[in-house]
Amino acid sequence: MPLSSLLRRRTTGAAVALALSLATAATAPSLAVPPAAGTAAHAHAIARTHATGLDRVTGLDHQALDRSLAAIHKAGMYGVYSAARDGKDEWRGAAGVADVGTGRPVRAHMEHRVGSVTKTFTAVGVLQQVARGRIDLDAPVARYLPGVVPGELGRRITVRMLLNHTSGIGDYIPGAFPSLREMDPRSLDDNRFRHFSPGELVRYGLAEERTGEPGATYAYSNTNYVLAGLLLNKVTGQDAEAYLTRHVIRAAGLRHTYFPRSPYIKGPHARMYESMHGRIDPPRDYSVYDMSWAWALGSLVATTADLNRFYRTLLGGGLLGPAEMREMQTTVPVLDPEGRVQMHYGLGLYAKDMPCGRFWGHDGGAFGAGTYALSSPDGRRQLALGINLMKYQREGNGPANPHPIDVALNEHATRALCGGAGAGPGSGEATGDLLKGTRPDTPAPADTPAPASRP
Repeated sequence: MPLSSLLRRRTTGAAVALALSLATAATAPSLAVPPAAGTAAHAHAIARTHATGLDRVTGLDHQALDRSLAAIHKAGMYGVYSAARDGKDEWRGAAGVADVGTGRPVRAHMEHRVGSVTKTFTAVGVLQQVARGRIDLDAPVARYLPGVVPGELGRRITVRMLLNHTSGIGDYIPGAFPSLREMDPRSLDDNRFRHFSPGELVRYGLAEERTGEPGATYAYSNTNYVLAGLLLNKVTGQDAEAYLTRHVIRAAGLRHTYFPRSPYIKGPHARMYESMHGRIDPPRDYSVYDMSWAWALGSLVATTADLNRFYRTLLGGGLLGPAEMREMQTTVPVLDPEGRVQMHYGLGLYAKDMPCGRFWGHDGGAFGAGTYALSSPDGRRQLALGINLMKYQREGNGPANPHPIDVALNEHATRALCGGAGAGPGSGEATGDLLKGTRPDTPAPADTPAPASRP
C-alpha cells in the first residue's frame, strides 16, 4: 500500500514504529499482484488458482529474463541480482554496479543482507521446538520468558501471536534510531558500530505505544521476533544464531548464508546505498554495519541461489514435518487502511496471490539492501532478487505514478514467476505491487503524504 496511506492519521511515533521495519513489503518496489478484490476478474483468478494451483507458462525464457533484469538497472537501480527456477531449469543474472564510485559490476553470486527474510528462518527454528514438544504455540510467552514481557501482558500474548505479528507489541525501531522520529537520518550513522543486546531491543519495543490487543489484528513489529529469538535461546540452551546455523541453515544445505560476526560481509558483495527518499543525497553506503540491531529477525547474509534452495527445502518438507508446516501456513489477513485484504501472513511466512497463482515467501530490507523471495507451493517455480539502492522513490511516486524502477521490477518478477503472464506495460489489472500490504520501511511525518516504496 502507499506509505502515505499507512501514515495518514497516525502520530509521528506510531508512524516511525511501522516505518523502518526490516521487511520491505509495504513500501517496496512495485511488482505484481492479482486483480483487485471484489472484481469479477479477481473472483475468476481465485477460482482458477484453486482449480489448477498455478496458471503460468512452463519453463524459463532466459533471454527475456536477462532483458527484464537489465531494464531494472536502466530504470535507475544501481545494482540488481536475481535467481529464478522452474524445476530443473535455472537462471541467474545480474545488472548494474556494485560500487557507483568505481563502476565495479554486480555479479549473480554476490552475498547480500536479506533483512526480514531472516524471520522465516527463526520461525522454522521455533516450529522445530514445537515438534519436539518444548514449545506450545498457544502457550503464553510468560511460560518461557518470565518477566521479559511483564505482568498480565506476558500472560496474554502467546508464541503464535509473536510469529504472526498479532501480539500488539510496538516496534523497537524508534527507540533504537530516535532521530527517525524527526525524519533525520543521523541515527543511521550514529549506530553504524553500536552493539545492541536483545534485551535492550525488547525494552525499546515495550516502551512504544501498543498496536492493539493481543490476538486482535495483524500489526508488523520487529520486537516480536526479538522475543522469538530469546525463546529459542531459552528452550535450546544455545544462542539463537548458533541454533539456527546448525539446525536450519546447514540442514537446508546452504553454503553462503550466515549470521555475520562483525559489521563486515565476508564474501563478494555490493555496496548498499540508502537514499531515505532523498533525505540522504547522494545515497550513502551502509554495507558495513553492526547488525546486532536486527539480530535473529533480520541480520542474515545470503545469496539469491541460497534463498531459493532454502524455500524449496522448507516447502518440500525438508525442515519441518507436515503438522508444523500446516501451522506455518495458517495465516491472518493483512489489511490496508480501507480494510481490504492485501496478503496473508502465517508464522514467519506469507502468502501472496500473483496473476498466475499463490506463492509463499518473505521479503526483507536493511539499510541500502532489499530482498524478495517467493516460491510456488510445491517449490518448483521460484524467484529471489536483491537490490542495492533503497527508498529511491520521491514525492509523487505511488500507485498512480509508480517509479520506473517499480515498473521494471514488476515486469521482471511476473515474468520469472508466471512466465510473462500479466507482465509488461499495459497489462491492466494483472499488475500492481507484489508485496503490497505488510508495512513501510522508512518514516515520514504524520499526516504528510509520502512516496510509495518498500526492511
